[in-house]
Amino acid sequence: MKFIKSRQLLLCLLLSLFIASPGYAKIYYSKQEAMELAFGKEASVERLSLFLTDDEVQRIQQLARAKIDSALFTFYVGKKAGEILGYAAIESHKVRTKPETLLVVLNPQGQLTQVQTLAFHEPPEYQPSARWYAQLFNLPLEEVSFRKKVQGISGATLSSRAALDSVRRVLAVYQVGVVEKQ
Repeated sequence: MKFIKSRQLLLCLLLSLFIASPGYAKIYYSKQEAMELAFGKEASVERLSLFLTDDEVQRIQQLARAKIDSALFTFYVGKKAGEILGYAAIESHKVRTKPETLLVVLNPQGQLTQVQTLAFHEPPEYQPSARWYAQLFNLPLEEVSFRKKVQGISGATLSSRAALDSVRRVLAVYQVGVVEKQ
């Protein structure tokens, strides 16, 4: 009888270990901290809400080679002494089964200058590094691709592919929603 109870206890313990999933979720920066990363503490930040038409959404998806989930897109415009420092977008998407949120920063000319991970809920070994993101800086939209100048990450194909889609989306929205409307 004692053997059966200890065996049941052991079985329950093993089952609980298998059922419990490890907590990978990591939030690195708040929205306020993200804006400071993008533009510095002294900058003022304004929202630029874009209400995209169906034609604009279609054009963005074609340029980005990625789906855009909403016709509403928000850029954050950093300014100092009335001068535009750049544009930032907070881009959330699923990597594999869990979300990732990136801060994508463009200079006033629309070139990619910074990508920061704000939150990553997949295992940490799948997260692209700052060094990997640096290879994307200043690339034109059409070159932000594994087929062009971007090196992949062994073992993190889904997260690097999701990150590239986000960067291309932001660059395409900037081109269609900001540049072409000026």
